[in-house]
Order: sequence, then C-alpha cells, then structure tokens
Amino acid sequence: MNDLCADIGYKSVNHDGEQLCGDHVDIVEQDEDSTVVVLADGLGSGVKASILSTLTSKIISTMMAQGLSLEECVSTIAATLPVCSNRGVAYSTFTILHIINNATAELIQYDNPHIIFIRDEKVQDYPKTEMYIDGKKIYKSLIRLQEKDIFIAMSDGCPHAGIGSAYNFGWKLEDIASFMEGFAPVGYTAKTLATILVDECEKLYGHHPGDDATACVVKIRKRVPMNLLFGPPSNRDDCNRMMNLFFSKEGKHIICGGTTSSIAAKFLRKPIRTSLNFERSDVPPIAEIEGVDLVTEGVITVNKVLEYAKDCLEDNRSYSQWSFKRDGASRICQLLFEEATDINFYVGKAINPAHQNPDLPINFNIKMNLVQELSAALQKMGKRIKVSYF
Repeated sequence: MNDLCADIGYKSVNHDGEQLCGDHVDIVEQDEDSTVVVLADGLGSGVKASILSTLTSKIISTMMAQGLSLEECVSTIAATLPVCSNRGVAYSTFTILHIINNATAELIQYDNPHIIFIRDEKVQDYPKTEMYIDGKKIYKSLIRLQEKDIFIAMSDGCPHAGIGSAYNFGWKLEDIASFMEGFAPVGYTAKTLATILVDECEKLYGHHPGDDATACVVKIRKRVPMNLLFGPPSNRDDCNRMMNLFFSKEGKHIICGGTTSSIAAKFLRKPIRTSLNFERSDVPPIAEIEGVDLVTEGVITVNKVLEYAKDCLEDNRSYSQWSFKRDGASRICQLLFEEATDINFYVGKAINPAHQNPDLPINFNIKMNLVQELSAALQKMGKRIKVSYF
C-alpha cells in the first residue's frame, strides 16, 4: 500500500457548429486505489459520433472495472455498435488508462494519438506491445508509477488543430509533447493541464474547431489531507469535542464563518485579526487566527466556492478568476481543488439567528445544501470526502 493517488481531469471542445461532442471520457473506480479511465472518439462528429463514443467508453470502462478481459471488451463493442451506412464501418477509437492499486498504469490504445508520458518533468518513451483483437491493432503498455508522473491522452482533434493555417499538417504529437512538457514543473492539476492543451487547440483552430478535440490527463501525486470547519455545533456543549476532532486531524485547517472562527479562537486561546481589505466586492474579507491556515466568512464565501466548483467540472472558464487571487473563496478553491486529495468537512448544525430574517436569502437548509453540493462536486473531481455533522 502506497500513499499515491491519481488526479484525473479532462476537457473537450466541440466541432464547430455541433451541440454534442463526438468524444467521451468515462471514469470508473474499481476500488479506492484502482480506476479505469476511457477516452473514446466516435466516427465523424455530432449526434452519431457522440452515441458511438459514449457507448464505447461506457462498455469498456464498466467491463474492465468488473475485471473482464480486453478481448471480451473489444468483442462486445464490435457486436454492439451500429454500422455506419455511409462508411460501412462501426467503431469508435479508444484509449484506456487503467490505474491498478495506485502502483501500475496499464495503457491500452486503439487508433487514437499515442499517450504522452512525462516523468521527472521530461517527455519519456515507453515500451508498447502490439496485439490484434478482432482484426484491430491495439498497443498495450505497463508502467510502474512514480510520484509526479503525467499521462496525457487525447482524441485526434488535438493533433489536427491548425491544419492549413498555423501548420501545414496539423500540430504534431511531438510538438504537443514539447508544449506540455513546459508545464510539468509548474505543479498544475490534471484538469488545468487538460484545459491548457484544449484551449491551445481551440486557438489553433481559430476558435472554429474542425473536429472534436479532447484531452484527458492523469497525474500521479501523494495524498494530501485537508480539513474544513463550517458553522458552530447545534449543542454548545459539543464545541470542545468538535474543535478537538478538527484540530487533531493531519493537514491544513480552514474555518468558514464568523461565529465558528470565534469558537476556534477561544479554543486555541488566540486572538482573531480581522481585515477590512475587500479583495473583491462579492466576497467578504478574510481574517487570521494563529494556528489556522485560512479563516473566511461563511455562507457567501462557500457559495462562491460552489459556483467555481461547478464551473471547474464543466468548461473551467473561471480558472483565471480564482487561481491567482487572494480573496477567501479563491484561496479555498486553491486549497481544495488543487492541493487537497482527502477532505474532511466538520459541519455545525446550529441555526444562526441572523439568517432567520425573511428578507435575507440565507437559511439553515441553504447552508446544508451548500455542504452537500460542494461535497458532491469535490467527489466528482476525484477527492475523497468525509462529512461529520455536529
């Protein structure tokens, strides 16, 4: 058992004029330490390609997660996918990254651009074994994992970017590898790396993509715990128990809420240093308590974090808004989205009298819903979440 984990992120851009993407990424967890990631690229674009790629990725990821062989997966796809009446073929190309016990990566590649592998901040070659299943040439590789390994899978819309404009024959795979190698030392998350690559492809297409383009990045990293305290307990007698549990946990500590930070300051016997420095008009300023990594306002700040989390799971357009800023919501995002892998929420169920004013859009249910929605969003990012209520 090691302390490694897989950070997985992907982004797509649709063929110009199409509402549906012809590429599809599916992620299935076998158990806490093993994950199957499938990137499928359907034939053509639009609705038909979307159906082909979705079926392919769903079938492969589900079957492999259940322990079935690659041969069975490919045979099932061949028997399941409809035949294109125009081209007379029925297939979706696919790339599989199977993370096994967070110790080994099994790479299986069929007709997609080959996976780019970065280790020690340099692009590396890796052995590939050719095999034929139902007449399809498939490449298979096994790689022992190390911390900071980066795997970049993509559909052929990425190397096709810029054909006839920026490049005569598209953006070559070795040039993409060199471009992404430059970001390896920075420490970006998998989602951010995928966003950087797809945004560059969209730029090379002149913002009118001639094909669906998808990048899926898997980054191997060590587990990093994080703890967030939100709201005082419903029973005042539970304050010390809640604080003892919160501060005894390994990792950084974030406190959200004025009353909650007052209780924490009293428990630590440290003063609260408040600030009137508004980094942005829609997020209240932060405070400081010695022994606490970040102290912010409660509901308004957490609601902003949830807004950023939802965007991060979709187009990731707000990344530039929170990634470098120093307001409370942005700093929570930096800690939870980029740094943490395991997040413990300590949520107090006390009802705040200030929130009972019918003229205010804040109530107890909204606070609980914020926690539930944020927890769900973070889980979709691949974080391990534990929520304790008091």
